Amino acid sequence: MKFVITLLTVVYAGIALVFGIGSLCLLALAATQLWQAVAPGGAPIASRAALAIESIGLITVSLMSLEMAQTVVEEEVVRRVQVSAPTRVRRYLSRFLVVVVVALSIESLVGVVEALHSDAEDLPRAASVAIGAAALLAAWGVFVRLNKSVEELEPGGITEAQREDVNVQ
Repeated sequence: MKFVITLLTVVYAGIALVFGIGSLCLLALAATQLWQAVAPGGAPIASRAALAIESIGLITVSLMSLEMAQTVVEEEVVRRVQVSAPTRVRRYLSRFLVVVVVALSIESLVGVVEALHSDAEDLPRAASVAIGAAALLAAWGVFVRLNKSVEELEPGGITEAQREDVNVQ
């Protein structure tokens, strides 16, 4: 059984590494795109602004990928916890959902700005991303609220999770 746990830890570390490499690649693409937006040239301002806005979207996805790498490393490699206790599940899902909700919110803002500058017919799509982010945030709030009563069944879970936080810091 120890071999399987060690193997899974290595796999999780590999996944975190891929997330990190993907984040750096997206960041490089965003920097290139941002440079194209601000570099001197004959391109119209509207297309330059669209490039800058798209680079912000890439940076957002890059940040999300990097945050996922950090979450996987902290939760699965450093702590090596088995996600079974309600406290750990809530914390793990909360870290993940914070990243997703923030990324979707920023992407919806980028989509709205792009739609306003290029094609207003895309506004409903951008709005639907914002509505999806809001619905996800509301569902997350309901989950945390319902999970709170389950945590009361395991009063030592929060204390144990706080002790594990010392290992990460």
